[in-house]
Amino acid sequence: MSEEKAKQAYRGRLAPTPSGFLHQGHVRTFRTAWDRARSCGGTLVFRMDDLDPARCNDEFAEACIEDMQGMGLGWDEGPDKGGPFGPYQQSRRTELYLNALRTLHEVGCIYPCLKTRREISAAGILDSSGKEYLYPEYFRPDYTEKLPEDFPGKYNWRFCANWGDQVGFTDIKKAEQSFHVGKDLSDFLVWRKDGVAAYELATVVDDHLMQITEVVRGEDLLVSSARQCLLLDALGWVRPTFYHCELLLDADGNKLSKSARTLPRLFSAS
Repeated sequence: MSEEKAKQAYRGRLAPTPSGFLHQGHVRTFRTAWDRARSCGGTLVFRMDDLDPARCNDEFAEACIEDMQGMGLGWDEGPDKGGPFGPYQQSRRTELYLNALRTLHEVGCIYPCLKTRREISAAGILDSSGKEYLYPEYFRPDYTEKLPEDFPGKYNWRFCANWGDQVGFTDIKKAEQSFHVGKDLSDFLVWRKDGVAAYELATVVDDHLMQITEVVRGEDLLVSSARQCLLLDALGWVRPTFYHCELLLDADGNKLSKSARTLPRLFSAS
């Protein structure tokens, strides 16, 4: 394939979650995604990752589009433009996630989780960062049932990761990455009992079906990328390439918050 043709094949995406207002950290990450797509002569997809009805709302979604346009960003496909891989709102793609969940069940990669968050935290197995409790291997149920008629039912469903395995991928920005199942990650949610797909599953399904070739995101999602690689491999799908941007922190060294809409003031002052 020629370099020109390879550039034309590039498909990137902007995938904000409208659970709050955007901040300068989003500006930098989305600008990087936009720059990389445009420098390759590729296609940029806008997808609204409005999965969670309890956290996402129209006010944040509208503000998100306004602020991204205020950054001078444009896109080629999206809720406002249409395109061949719509709908471009995750809240309207539930059946696609269910189809992938059924496939994961068929290949024996998921199981219903009956444990509560309190039980998981009480087990006391922290990940390598010390910030998240891992799901213990011994919590897995003995589950070999055929697909239930009411699937997925009122259950949480987890992906069964192979304890002790290494999950690796090459990141364009941060070079080789490797994560250990049982230390950095463990069995993770792919479906919630309230009938909503988990972030990891929805992202993998959408990136695959929208033919995204490169995912640009913050480095706080490196472990998420490892989880998504496991899902992609289980589903037999090609992994995209990854570009993880450094985080923009506040004066105290913490991640920026979505709580205040600061971007309009930022633009008006520039």
